[in-house]
Amino acid sequence: MKDTKQHIIKTTNLNIGYAHKKAIKTIASNLNIELEKGKLVCLLGKNGIGKSTLLRTLTKVQPALEGEVYINNENLNQLNNLDLSKSLSLVLTERLPESNLSVFELVALGRQPYTNWVGNLSEKDLTIIDEALSQTNIEHLVNARYYELSDGQLQKVLIARALAQNTDIIILDEPTAHLDIHHTIETFTLLKKLAKEFNKTIIVSTHEINLALQLSDELWLMTASNFIAGKTENLIENDQLNQLFDSDLIQFNKTLKQFTIKNSQ
Repeated sequence: MKDTKQHIIKTTNLNIGYAHKKAIKTIASNLNIELEKGKLVCLLGKNGIGKSTLLRTLTKVQPALEGEVYINNENLNQLNNLDLSKSLSLVLTERLPESNLSVFELVALGRQPYTNWVGNLSEKDLTIIDEALSQTNIEHLVNARYYELSDGQLQKVLIARALAQNTDIIILDEPTAHLDIHHTIETFTLLKKLAKEFNKTIIVSTHEINLALQLSDELWLMTASNFIAGKTENLIENDQLNQLFDSDLIQFNKTLKQFTIKNSQ
């Protein structure tokens, strides 16, 4: 029977990893995720645990080993790249190739799924680009060249490009990896606003655990043996955060809602 409940992202018995020649390396298995629209989700886990692999699988950058992924109840494997680009946008941490693109031109690239083959921008396209610039507070940078931007400014521009793409889902892989604390907080606050005020579904892979605990609606926790998904307050209350790190050095303090050093008194 077809699932009639609206989940913007759903997975069934999903196995992720890599197939190389005859060898298969499974990173995580039997992932069953159900995510409703308009949530800020933070994906947490140690380095190398498979967070980026999960995001690449959800975005069809790499195939699943087994199981299914559904975007708005449509099987990911049945969506062509154009249709997928109208449902989902991706923000990566890699530096862009060198060019003379202005901020406006870079944000305008988000309209590629909708423009004609020569890339002409309509009035509607221009309005959406202007809204994306406004939502990220970068109107003053519109004529700057992208190589003139700080890391924090560039991150906003890339988020604006995703907004210009006008997708229900935005997925970001370590968006604050190269940012200072001010720009890190600013970025997370912006993502929370976009989820709450504009009903965007935003999934962020991050090591900024304390910010994730404060601002996320839901958490996805990846460990070597388990995948846990749920409302942030429920996972805190049920002591699920202690599973995130198998360490004699740190522990999760439920009262403070943050990780602390063990025996630090």
